[in-house]
Amino acid sequence: MNENSFTGIFELDRKIGGYLRQISLEIEPKTSDPYIRPEMMRGFNLREGCYIEVKVQRGRRGGHEAASIIKVNGMKPEKWRDVIEFSHRTAIDPNERIKLTVAPSDTSMRVVDLMCPLGKGQRALIVSPPKAGKTMLMQQFAHAITANHPEIELIVLLVDERPEEVTEMRRSIKGQVFASSNDSNAQNHVRLASLVLEYAKRKVEAGQEVVLLVDSLTRMGRAFNAAQRGSGRTMSGGVDIRALEIPKKIFGAARALEGEGSLTIVATALIETNSRMDELIFQEFKGTGNMELVLDRELADLRIFPAINIPKSGTRREELLFGADTGKYQSLRRALHRMKPKDAMLTFLKALQKFPTNQKLLSRISDILSE
Repeated sequence: MNENSFTGIFELDRKIGGYLRQISLEIEPKTSDPYIRPEMMRGFNLREGCYIEVKVQRGRRGGHEAASIIKVNGMKPEKWRDVIEFSHRTAIDPNERIKLTVAPSDTSMRVVDLMCPLGKGQRALIVSPPKAGKTMLMQQFAHAITANHPEIELIVLLVDERPEEVTEMRRSIKGQVFASSNDSNAQNHVRLASLVLEYAKRKVEAGQEVVLLVDSLTRMGRAFNAAQRGSGRTMSGGVDIRALEIPKKIFGAARALEGEGSLTIVATALIETNSRMDELIFQEFKGTGNMELVLDRELADLRIFPAINIPKSGTRREELLFGADTGKYQSLRRALHRMKPKDAMLTFLKALQKFPTNQKLLSRISDILSE
């Protein structure tokens, strides 16, 4: 980018076209952001979240505005004009696996690969009580995806997060991190969450594979509830009946598309916080995903990590991801499902220590089950 050009994320202004926002932690508006006129927006079918490079000129009122468009999501603007919108594409079940194990010592990711596999286009919910290891698990997801799948674009969205957690995430992963910390207001949380989703969708429309890690849906739900103009109807816990419409739309956007492109969302939801609002938010999201990974407070208190409740965790249509080995995976699951969560995880960890790879473990499944 030279001094006469500008690259940024397109944010709609509902009245007068929109502005390009420079990529930053909160994608905050600046007075120097160039304006894109409505006729230019319509002419090239620009949608919120597009990553656009423009030539900049002085506007009529002294600000900056786009003189011409150079690229839209890496494409020539004429080519982007004909790209089919995300919502008009055909969604299919995830059938291409995202492998998470990087090394034999990656116990957490080996458990996930064996018990609740992740596919491109998965809508995955990590259900966690406080202090059960969800933040570490999210970082391990991020590390595994960038290490094993360079074709995937990783985006992390942190909503209403502690500032030190934001810093740790930015320093520990290689993907793009967007965050509104807990000293921001609810309107900022809402704006950032909505804009990051649109940014991810535009990348998928351009044919990219995208994984969006969200921490957390619970805090996002609280923010949208605080920012919501009261509809006059309130559910238990003080949640406005319309407050969760957009958070559910954000989580529901995850899908594999027929042809090319996928949006995978791995999001956390908090439970056992002694908050009726948090419980209601979780219940609204429960069952809307197609992969659920449940963390267990008892296991975490006993310092058994990963603190995954194996009987309660799993992936829908797992056979599409396991393929010919589905029978072996299911035999292992059936054996562990009969145990209490603590015994199941301890047995599983013992097997993982004995066999350096998941494939070797599966090849000796009969020996493990007979022990």
